[in-house]
Amino acid sequence: MITFLGCLGLLVAAYFTYGRYLERLCGVDAARPVPSATSFDGVDYIPMPMWRTFLIQLLNIAGLGPIFGAVLGAAYGPVAFLWITFGGIFMGAAHDFIAGIVSLRSNGASLPETVGTYLGPGIKQLMRIFSVGLMVLVGAVFLSQPASLIANRIEAPALSGIAFGSFSWLLLIILGVILIYYIVATLLPVDKIIGRIYPVFGCALLFMALGILAVLLFSGKYTIPEFTSLENCIADPERFPILPMLFTTIACGAISGFHATQSPLMARCLRSERQARPVFYGAMISESIIALIWAAIAMAFWNGASGLNAAIAEYGGQAAVMVDVIARTTLGEVLAGLVIFGVVACAITSGDTAFRSARLIVADFMGLEQRSLRKRIYISIPLFAAGLVIIFCLPFEAMWSYFAWMNQTLAMVTLWMITAYLNKRGRNRCVGLLPALVMTYVCMSYVFISPLMCGMRDRAAAYLLGGALTLAILITMIFKMRRDAKSIS
Repeated sequence: MITFLGCLGLLVAAYFTYGRYLERLCGVDAARPVPSATSFDGVDYIPMPMWRTFLIQLLNIAGLGPIFGAVLGAAYGPVAFLWITFGGIFMGAAHDFIAGIVSLRSNGASLPETVGTYLGPGIKQLMRIFSVGLMVLVGAVFLSQPASLIANRIEAPALSGIAFGSFSWLLLIILGVILIYYIVATLLPVDKIIGRIYPVFGCALLFMALGILAVLLFSGKYTIPEFTSLENCIADPERFPILPMLFTTIACGAISGFHATQSPLMARCLRSERQARPVFYGAMISESIIALIWAAIAMAFWNGASGLNAAIAEYGGQAAVMVDVIARTTLGEVLAGLVIFGVVACAITSGDTAFRSARLIVADFMGLEQRSLRKRIYISIPLFAAGLVIIFCLPFEAMWSYFAWMNQTLAMVTLWMITAYLNKRGRNRCVGLLPALVMTYVCMSYVFISPLMCGMRDRAAAYLLGGALTLAILITMIFKMRRDAKSIS
């Protein structure tokens, strides 16, 4: 309990300390014009109250990650608490905040455009393709998983027993309903659906986390393990080493590149730069707190990491089922239903904004204005078609694994962009550089270690190769930043 409470206190304190430092570092100015005022279009550029943009941002970035990822990542043991806490404070929240500031000062530009400004046109073109691919993959994951959760809850034999390939008719019907919602939410102005229902879902997400927190603190039934060492408690530590596998299993909740693609959505809706810290830094800290709570209850509910590993094996790694079991047992049937509703809402609200972000990224690099519904439809149809192809052609495990690596690779690139941004302005570039080095090593070593990628058995060679690629990227960035410094002087 001491480790958990200490980490919780650090996360809360960071908002008022490190968050304020980042405000000063970036020179936040309430008098500076914002995109919602200078580029108002009634579709994507619309000023909204801060409490609304905060809840929308929280729902945009949350998804299944801080719940499913935290439950599965807790299998590594209490070391997961440290990654969530320090990753969230110094990496994830700083990443989200500064990426949001950069977009805010670039007229709400999408991530590939801001990356191109500070890392060059070649990286911009690569990031356009990579970002759209990730957004479609995220949309596919967050379309299939809530549909599966709802279908499992309904359990209608008359429909579920009739199969179309590996998909029951019940599942196909639910997929269709969610897809229709995604299409409508992607095409309509941001304040029509997203601006109205997301705050409700955001409150549900926070209520769900507070309910689990109350169980942990006041029920007296559960003991949260303490951090005593860096021991890897996962069932197969040789195959799944802490570095890099924990760092990709728990992404949302610590750091996630997907967040930087969502920040431009709210950068176009803020009324003042002063709202950036609560909306960007504050939403990420809130997500880290949610992940910390779910990691704690996962270990406490099954009496430690070893019991959690046994439960993961028993349930075949189905985090959704495990969350349902925890909720039913700790909160009762009625409140458990609200928890599952919150989980489904997290997935759906990240899925629709993923497709919306993909539309905006494509519109930015094609130079297409988005006031016209016809042009929004032209861009959106291929994106939804690609998402459906992924759902029907890739198993969930493969989708999630590729999403995990692409997600953290995007975070890596964003951190290098942040480093270049700070360097160009003569500010403390270590704020971006140190996290960038960590995430570069995580992503590069993951390529050689992950069973779904190279899967090298020689761990020493895999880590050396990851280190060599990290060093090469660092040297490249040092030369670039020196050139930038000379051009400024």
